[in-house]
Amino acid sequence: QVQLVESGGGLVQAGDSLRLSCAASGRTFSRYNMGWFRQAPGKEREIVARISGSGLSTYYADFVKGRFTISRDNTKNTLYLPMNSLKPEDTAVYYCAVQDTDWGPWGQGTQVTVSS
Repeated sequence: QVQLVESGGGLVQAGDSLRLSCAASGRTFSRYNMGWFRQAPGKEREIVARISGSGLSTYYADFVKGRFTISRDNTKNTLYLPMNSLKPEDTAVYYCAVQDTDWGPWGQGTQVTVSS
């Protein structure tokens, strides 16, 4: 069973940057699409970005295009999400996940809080 551990969240001001990381273990990491999701208080979990196993194909939600960049290092079994120009509306718990037949399992999440 894969295990995912997110890190890199924190409290920042609007316009600042953060880089999230997701360390994976337990599977052949490069075989699977990976994704970043987020969930704000009172809202449903939503996809932020997705990357193919090779890293050659990516998808971004419209609200992060041009600000966030998803990447992966298959030699380190690690997924990344550098986030620039953060906005208060980016405040949420951010999760990484593996895409097999469906999304999951999930990491424990890392809190990102952006103050105005």
